Amino acid sequence: MIVLTGNSLTIEDVVDVACKDAEVIVPAEVREKIGAGRSAVENYLREGRPAYGVNTGFGALCDTAIPPDSLKELQENLVRSHASGAGEYFSREVVRAAVLLRANSLCRGHSGVRPVIVDTLVDLLNKRVIPAVHSKGSLGASGDLAPLADLALVLTGEGMAWLDGKLLGGGEALRRTGIAPLRLEAKEGLALLNGTAFMTAIAALTLSREAVLLEAQDAAAALSLAAFRGTASAYSEALVAARPHPGAMRIAGHLRGILEDSGLVDGGARARIQDPYCFRCVPQVHGAVLDAVTHARRTIGVEINSTTDNPLVIEGKVLSGGNFHGQPVGAVMDYLSIVVTAMSAMAERRLNQLLHPAQSGLPAFLTPNPGLNSGLMIPQYTAASLVNENRVLASPASVHSIPVCADQEDHVSMATLAARKAMEITDNATVVAAVELLAGAQALDLFTVPGEQGESAREPWLRGRLGARLRAVYDAVRREAPFITRDAVLSSHIEHLASSIRDGRLSGELSREGCALKWEDSEPGARANGG
Repeated sequence: MIVLTGNSLTIEDVVDVACKDAEVIVPAEVREKIGAGRSAVENYLREGRPAYGVNTGFGALCDTAIPPDSLKELQENLVRSHASGAGEYFSREVVRAAVLLRANSLCRGHSGVRPVIVDTLVDLLNKRVIPAVHSKGSLGASGDLAPLADLALVLTGEGMAWLDGKLLGGGEALRRTGIAPLRLEAKEGLALLNGTAFMTAIAALTLSREAVLLEAQDAAAALSLAAFRGTASAYSEALVAARPHPGAMRIAGHLRGILEDSGLVDGGARARIQDPYCFRCVPQVHGAVLDAVTHARRTIGVEINSTTDNPLVIEGKVLSGGNFHGQPVGAVMDYLSIVVTAMSAMAERRLNQLLHPAQSGLPAFLTPNPGLNSGLMIPQYTAASLVNENRVLASPASVHSIPVCADQEDHVSMATLAARKAMEITDNATVVAAVELLAGAQALDLFTVPGEQGESAREPWLRGRLGARLRAVYDAVRREAPFITRDAVLSSHIEHLASSIRDGRLSGELSREGCALKWEDSEPGARANGG
């Protein structure tokens, strides 16, 4: 059960509600705080004092006074006119995360809404009503206007929503679940539409995926190094500490842990003075990802417990500001996109080293009978395609802006696009990691018993040489994909491995072996150890 206070939500809480349908409650004392903020708005209305969006028009129409008898219509018109999004609908998980974040933000009491607004948002979550929200159309300032309008429509009994897997009219979805549609009062439509809920929802879910991806990518790199018969000296604690970036040192420690007691590195006939960059520089490249994720988690941890609409009720006054601007979210999502793209590009280069007989000393494309069989030739094409797609997607969105609303809103963040791209890049990188895991295990099998096939021949050789932790990685791969003796359809093997990364099975194996990646545990928005 997740208790909303406006101040204590974590990224893991967001994942629990979005992906695991955790129940949500709002304590009585929080509802009182919300009501106190509402009282300030009502005082302005009684006194006839002008306040943006309360009794004025919106955007460039902010100086247009609205008569008291039209204030409800003003809020209804706002929601309907702003529901102008395009593209496919956001996933169920993204929408649930956004509903949670909007409710948590309103719980802080600065938005001037009635408690019933938060209650109805919570009802959507607990009764599994999923507003149908278009994924395109947000400029990231004034927040996620178009997506949040789709969400707000359902609260009023309009729009469209998913219930039990069926797309219904919003009013019908509310009727079937016993939720009373809202009639918005002054300021409430604006409070629902202004804010960073969707960009932050996507960011939080992406960061949760990033944690398991980075652990899996370390495991894939270690498996590849062993198959390549490389050297782990580049992961030396003293060496990496000579340039003491926190992420690099943590990654090097993780790699040393995975490779502990392995007899496949640092020796043998293929020993080199130093390995190619894609093996040697893993701490530096993966470490940059870890540092970026750590920084992004701090930023998003602050964002999920912030008030991000406009205007705000501050000490009884209604003040206009810019808390809706998505630049903090967009900047860290662009940062994340860049470093994850580099990580996936390096993984593809390790894959190339394993598939190239002149580099690995193994059969071409890791098939026992090259020529008749193509082996893992085309999975590398898939990985290369996704790497290049990531390079295009990694172009920063948050440096772009376009003036709108008669130049009243003349600098926007494009943060929702930055977050969407970061999520897609992470999903692509997960598939690249899956292909590397497939290749690493295949390469080990080919190296261990050249000219022989069958688990009975490979098992004794591997048992004494992998080491317990690397063997856990190898076994996790083999549970999802067999040794490829002859050409077969490989897409299902790749997807099974990608799924084992996404759902945390692979990182769970490392954790059970006492070799989890160590994360900072003090950042806002985290329960412990980065999720």
